[in-house]
Amino acid sequence: MSHSISFSRRTLLALTLAAGLVGALPVDAATQLRIGYQKSSTLITLLKAQGTLERELGKQDIRISWHEFASGQPLLEALNVGNVDLSADVADTVPVFAQAAGAQLTYFALEAPSPAAQAIVVHQDSQLKSPADLKGRTVAVTKAAGSHYLLIAALAKAGLKFSDIKPAYLTPADGRAAFENHKVDAWVTWEPFLSTARSQLATRTLADGAALARYQRYYLTSTRYANDHPEVLGTVFGELVKAGDWLRANPREAAKILAPQWGGLDPAIVEKANAQRSYQVQAVQADSLREQQKIADAFFNAGLLPKPVDTQKVAIWNPEKH
Repeated sequence: MSHSISFSRRTLLALTLAAGLVGALPVDAATQLRIGYQKSSTLITLLKAQGTLERELGKQDIRISWHEFASGQPLLEALNVGNVDLSADVADTVPVFAQAAGAQLTYFALEAPSPAAQAIVVHQDSQLKSPADLKGRTVAVTKAAGSHYLLIAALAKAGLKFSDIKPAYLTPADGRAAFENHKVDAWVTWEPFLSTARSQLATRTLADGAALARYQRYYLTSTRYANDHPEVLGTVFGELVKAGDWLRANPREAAKILAPQWGGLDPAIVEKANAQRSYQVQAVQADSLREQQKIADAFFNAGLLPKPVDTQKVAIWNPEKH
């Protein structure tokens, strides 16, 4: 496989990098894998920090470029338009929105449910005692995140509609700032933002995902990439499984590696956050997607999706078949 590059193309690449527009360049998918991830993409972050994927994919003459996103929705938007090839784990709600936008998605791995890894929190001295008390209140939530569905489900259980609250659609960082400064009445978030807030602020939990939202996290790619590069997906899948096994067996060491990657968090907070996630990487089966339809219907009925979504109309890559 050739790595030669002409002077003119090299010059173009340098200029484009300088302008911050590398996503607009055509990418040779045979030699480069563009991975999109977010702060909560623990296993991909671990593999990135340890250089594991570079070593393993280097044996196939594959280079990796890393692209960080604030949350899952912009990450899958980038996947949909071809600016990344592979998405690290995103919450189960996010692919539903991508499907509604017409994305040709392929699921290639999932992490087993972690319902306690997201929650609705209020300040310790808040007068709000249950999700039912959120009526008429302003709630910080990240659009299309798993926590968005948790909020809808918690409201429904309390006999409320999503329209009964005032959503403040904010990124996790902005949601934390708004919550800390009492600009919102409650905040719905996920790990590691959740354990960070619980450790640094006086908070109280109104509800987590128990009996409300299973909170599975999915790894995705474009259907075209899955068809063209099954061997790359096989390598990534295998390394994710090993990373999850290693993290569960070495929680303290993993926390020390991840802490600087997560903005210098206290490793003890990172370890608490990781304890709420399963990190059990599995192949995706059709029945793994059962809750996806429930999620899609809830968002559509709340007027938050432009059209109904059939969550079975996606491709599934299975490592046992490749």
